[in-house]
Amino acid sequence: MPKLNPVARRERVRRFRALGFEGPYQEGRHPFMVRGSLRVAIPNPHEGAIGQDLLSRILKLAGIPREEWDRVA
Repeated sequence: MPKLNPVARRERVRRFRALGFEGPYQEGRHPFMVRGSLRVAIPNPHEGAIGQDLLSRILKLAGIPREEWDRVA
């Protein structure tokens, strides 16, 4: 399976919404999105892209399989 590509903030938000998340909301340092009782931080490094390592950790915390993330691309 090819590695994850860096994803810009707008694209991250679009994909998380396609996966049933609501938001982003702002409270504290990082914006976050919510699906049911699950809350996932959406880091925003100056509106730029996040790297593959951080994206991989976020997907794991959100319980989103890689195949599902790629499907909503």
